[in-house]
Amino acid sequence: NSLGHCHPRLVEALAAQAGALWHTSNLFRIPTSEQLAKKLTELCFADRAFFCNSGAEAVECGFKIMRRYHHTNRDTHRKSTNGGTHRTTKRDTHRKRIVGLSDSFHGRTLATIAAAANSAHCEGFLAGDAGFDQAEFGNIDALAATISEETAGVILEPVQGEGGIRPVNSDYLRQVRQLCDEHGILLMFDEVQCGVGRTGTFYAHQQLGAEPDILATAKGLGGGFPVGACLAREAVAAPMSVGSHGSTFGGNPLAMSVANAVIDEINTPGFLEQVRANGAHLMQSLRDLQAANPDVIAGISGLGLMIGVFLNVDAGRFIAQLREEGLLVVKGGNNSIRLLPALNVSRDEIDKALAHFARALKKMESK
Repeated sequence: NSLGHCHPRLVEALAAQAGALWHTSNLFRIPTSEQLAKKLTELCFADRAFFCNSGAEAVECGFKIMRRYHHTNRDTHRKSTNGGTHRTTKRDTHRKRIVGLSDSFHGRTLATIAAAANSAHCEGFLAGDAGFDQAEFGNIDALAATISEETAGVILEPVQGEGGIRPVNSDYLRQVRQLCDEHGILLMFDEVQCGVGRTGTFYAHQQLGAEPDILATAKGLGGGFPVGACLAREAVAAPMSVGSHGSTFGGNPLAMSVANAVIDEINTPGFLEQVRANGAHLMQSLRDLQAANPDVIAGISGLGLMIGVFLNVDAGRFIAQLREEGLLVVKGGNNSIRLLPALNVSRDEIDKALAHFARALKKMESK
């Protein structure tokens, strides 16, 4: 709910489209889909957009693009023979393995849980590794050691969400980009949670110094209405010919109308500046509370209005205490909680939430 509940601009867009056309086969052109694709590609690195209904679907599309790209563009290499001569030959197998990072989250489908390899999500569902490898989050040497001649690409969250709100280091992200370029493999960013203004820029990577080849976006893109998109560069998307991928409801007129309204609102002059200002205020206020309550709060991290609070007490207990004080939050990994207010939250609402937070801290300290 990136713009809160019942935002008038979204309500108007949805109501107007509901009275016109809900759904049609995507064999036909859908003008609002074309409009949204144009807006998204103008706002980032991408040239092409594929619309779906959720973040997991957007990530799955990205995985298919990675493998299809290498299948279509099987590279050649020079192989030495016993006589010392060389010949050019096709690779026997195309690149198909994908590397994910520890503590990541990409969805609940079979491929997305295989990419993250969280045992709590995989138990009883996976047979084998499904073509995925894992490297330690933030460790460039570990990532380099994981890449092989069968690697098709790397997927990462510029700001981890479920694993605890942890932005990647800018230097690390640039090194990952360079590593992918050196090996001729694709880099995909999962910005399902951290994208669409959440961190104070339209996409989080835009303030971290590196661009991907593919990007998954969803959640806030629809302001609460189901919609997702997989964005890609032209050369990377080109092998996805007609019929290679599809979605019955992807790009439907209702979802496209709402998403267009979301983009228009977030791109209103001054909107993202306000997100950054409110995020800085919330971050500093939480750090002040940490300094006063070090026995409860272990650390604060995040970007914009995507903030994680890491705890020295059980996160479940603290969430319950916050609920008693009238503040609802969600748990994150590594014993943390996530604060993800609507992007149009007011400073007054932030200060009220901080007051609830402070009361809960005081009661936790007394316990």
